[in-house]
Amino acid sequence: MNAMPGKPVALVVDDDAAMRDIVTFALETQDFTTLETATAEEAWTVFTEESVDLVVLDVMLPGESGVDLCRRITSTTTTPVILLTALGETTDRISGLEAGAADYVAKPFHPRELALRASGLVRRTLRGSGVLKHGSLTLDLRAARALVQDRRVELTGHEVRLLAAFLEHPGDVLTFRTLLLLGWDDPELIGGRELLKTAIYRLRLKIEAEDPALVGLIESVRGVGYRLASVTES
Repeated sequence: MNAMPGKPVALVVDDDAAMRDIVTFALETQDFTTLETATAEEAWTVFTEESVDLVVLDVMLPGESGVDLCRRITSTTTTPVILLTALGETTDRISGLEAGAADYVAKPFHPRELALRASGLVRRTLRGSGVLKHGSLTLDLRAARALVQDRRVELTGHEVRLLAAFLEHPGDVLTFRTLLLLGWDDPELIGGRELLKTAIYRLRLKIEAEDPALVGLIESVRGVGYRLASVTES
């Protein structure tokens, strides 16, 4: 299952072989190398053994669900996950996004649309690799790791993307639409403001718990969005 060097690698997880064929064909039109599994358990093994740039994951899997696997992936890396589902309910979509999915595509879908979304996600992820610093806070995008005074802060994939946006634009007001686009790849996400509000709240708690100088680091701009404030060096 080794991938070809130089090409982005996508892991396709679906228990329907025909659907895997459709997804892999679509991704290969955008020059992806694809790996395939039928269960979450197999997928996790492949994910931990191979260098994977993207996961395209069906929600309804035998055994562990796609949402649970998505949560495992995004809690440890910034590898983007696209969730596939036949379900159209808003609650299902939000559950997947809360688990850290970068995008959510309902079946049936147009293969070219899926391929272009996948290609865009990977380009943005690879372009964003690097280290960002602000006061005692360091964010290593390549390792998806945040440190405050050399202590590890566990962040989800969405929290990493939001924090990176703030650190890349210190002092700038980032609108709700901008943050939803950067964090979830969807500026018109249904229920997005509440999802964003919760994500910012959790991000603040994690950071502020490690250093009092970071309290108030992420400021609300009423009716507009959020911005990164200056910090007081300790």
